[in-house]
Amino acid sequence: MTMLTPEGFAHSLALGTMLWTTLGWRGWTVCVLYLFLGQAVTKVGFEEKTKLGIAEGRGGRRGPENVWGSAFTGVLCAAAASQGSEFLGLSSNVWLLGYVASLATKLADTFASEIGKAYGKTTFLITSLKPVPRGTEGAISLEGTVASVIGGFLLSIYAYSVVGLVPTLEGVGVATFAAFGGTMIESLIGATLQEKEGFDWMSNEVVNFFNTLIGAAIAIALGVFVLGM
Repeated sequence: MTMLTPEGFAHSLALGTMLWTTLGWRGWTVCVLYLFLGQAVTKVGFEEKTKLGIAEGRGGRRGPENVWGSAFTGVLCAAAASQGSEFLGLSSNVWLLGYVASLATKLADTFASEIGKAYGKTTFLITSLKPVPRGTEGAISLEGTVASVIGGFLLSIYAYSVVGLVPTLEGVGVATFAAFGGTMIESLIGATLQEKEGFDWMSNEVVNFFNTLIGAAIAIALGVFVLGM
């Protein structure tokens, strides 16, 4: 598959097996849709981004580190959701909402980054709102911000309307909001910690994991305290 390196493809098979085992075809297709939409938006304006030196490496193909950085939170939520009607005091529907939100958050982040790099007219550092070049860690743009909402919504509405993992439209709103919130927090992490002295371990993949974890946590909290799930 051109969207994955050979190693990435092998790891994606392991990921897919875990998701099919825990959530069946419905949960598996949510992740597959995330992968296809993420790859599609990565290719938007790819030649221009390559010229500027801000394109995704390896021609946009994802490796094992990308697979697990993006989906490990989702695997944890899927495993929790498969334990029965309740696990650790939370209903399976709440864990499913966390699963969808984790992948929606990563897709929102990918949409924000790739559309912002391709079409962002003015990019600002999220911490100071000072103009910075496209592709700067922690940079945001109007175009990328709008794209992030669209990306999070697309995966959330699919999970609701096609496979039924999200039971209500309110859940779609929660997952979309969580995806947006996680993406903004990820930008803060990028601006304040990534590539800073003493934080060499804060790679893109580690940031992606925190990004999805935060998105899932926001959705789970809102599911419990706002939706009463």
